[in-house]
Amino acid sequence: MPEISRFLGIIISMYFDDHNPPHFHVQYNEYRASMDITNLNITVGSLPARVRGLVEEWAELHRDELLMMWETKDFHRVQPLV
Repeated sequence: MPEISRFLGIIISMYFDDHNPPHFHVQYNEYRASMDITNLNITVGSLPARVRGLVEEWAELHRDELLMMWETKDFHRVQPLV
């Protein structure tokens, strides 16, 4: 599972041949979640509210890039939240 970004202890990754809908995986300490790229809803797992807010902010900034990666499977590092 390629790691595409890391910031503030949060790890964001995508699987190469994952199922729809387009989503990414988030790890933060003992928390794990999958987030839908289009609406930023958590589809599996949970995150602390503060971490979820940070991930949503990051994903909003990079939504088009994330969707393109999902479609093309051309994974690369994405700018972390600064």
